[in-house]
Parts: sequence; C-alpha cells; structure tokens
Amino acid sequence: MESAYCPYGPRRSPRTRPGIPVRPAIPVRLTPSPRSHRVTSSDVLIYTRTAGYRHASIADGAVALVELAGELGQGAEVSEDPGVFSAGRLAGCSVLVLLSTTGNVLTPEGRAAFEAYLRGGGALLAVHAAANAEPDWPFYGELLGTRFDGHPEEQPGVVLVDDRDHPATAPLPARWAWTDEWYNFTSDPRRCAAGPRGHGQTGTGTRVLARADETSYQGGTHGDDHPLVWCREIDAGRVFFTALGHAPETYRDPAFRAHLSGALAWLTA
Repeated sequence: MESAYCPYGPRRSPRTRPGIPVRPAIPVRLTPSPRSHRVTSSDVLIYTRTAGYRHASIADGAVALVELAGELGQGAEVSEDPGVFSAGRLAGCSVLVLLSTTGNVLTPEGRAAFEAYLRGGGALLAVHAAANAEPDWPFYGELLGTRFDGHPEEQPGVVLVDDRDHPATAPLPARWAWTDEWYNFTSDPRRCAAGPRGHGQTGTGTRVLARADETSYQGGTHGDDHPLVWCREIDAGRVFFTALGHAPETYRDPAFRAHLSGALAWLTA
C-alpha cells in the first residue's frame, strides 16, 4: 500500500507580472449579484482573500460562482473576512469555495474550524491559485494532495479529459483546447491517497479527472502524467480541485462554467 506521505518540494509564489503589483488582502464584502447574501443552510461560501499575488480574475470568478450556485438552487456569499471561518458560520455552508486564495489567509481559529468542517462532512472547491494557499499549514497541502510549484507563461494547450463520468468533466471533450497558466505541482496528488497523515483521516483515494498534454505547450515538468483536475473523499468530507481559471474571461466561457457547475453539483450530491 502506498504511503500517504506527500514529499513537498520548495513552495514557490505565483510569479508577479511586470507592472502588476501585489495587492494586500483587504477584508471587503463583495456583492457580485443580487443572489449574494449571508450564508444560511445549504448555501455556498466563496472566500477570496489573498495574502500574496492577487489574480485579476477573482471578481469575475466570484460573479460566475454566485450565478452557478443560483442555477443549482443555492444562495451564495462572497467574503474576504477571515471571521467567516467559525464553527457556527461553516455549519450552514453546503460548499466552501477557495477562489484563487494565496498565502496564509486563515487565522489559527479559522484553521481549526476549517479542518473540523471538512472532517465532519463539509465540501471544498479549490480553484486555481488555491493550490498556493496556506503554505505554512501542512494539513491544507495534504488535504489537496500537493502544492503549487510554479507555472510557465499563459499559453494555449490541451487538457486531456480522462474521466468523463464525473459531472465536472462530463460536458468536456476528451481533448479540450484551453489557454491557461498550466500549473506545475510539487508531487503527484495520488501519492496522498490515504488522506492527511497525522490527522486520523481515512480516504477513498484521489480521482484524477483531467491532465495536461505537455506536448501541446511549453513549460510542463511532469511528463506524460500531469494532473490538473482531481477530487477526493476524506472522512465524511469531499474535496475538488481544478488548476484552471487564471484569466477573467475564463469565467464567461461556457465549457469552464459547466466544469465549475459540475464540481458544485458533485460536492452537494
């Protein structure tokens, strides 16, 4: 049986593009649509706080996720307030979304509430730069199964959709032409198949849904097996990660919106 140990390499911060300064995290309440409101039972909480590089796509992503939640019959709240990570607030949350969060964006109390929420049957959708969140917290990296390890220039490439039985990838073609940053990772998320070590977790393994075709772009570091999208079930909770979602226009793309909608549907099933 393969060990659950995850051999993390050096953790890199997303590259800052010339002329685009890093913006500090500001606890601002976002209201992307009239559907956005305080989380109640069976609602989606979209967390967008950043403590490192801030993606210009976050606002567009928040709007899209609020709309997609509404299409699934759920309300949504968008927040950058670390105070939302409390047992009371998360108890009414059907899905917690980390939308390109970077750096340490949780308090110690928030980390405890987050872990209890996931272990107790919560659901996490981690999007794009969320792979680079909480670099000082081993539990989070082990929860996702790996860490962000840099990326080449944004460029066109091909996503290989291996598993089209999952609702997040069922709408996609087997070879999906896509433009993104093509994240590299410190390890294969399947190496953490048994769940975070040292936390008494049990898991059903990592299900890789889509991979990058490294022959279709420059700058990949994983060869012919480069996971980009995967999901996991740990204790009573569920985790879904997509490395895609860099550009603002991504969140207006019908295929990508179907991808996110399917992820939300799986997490709430």
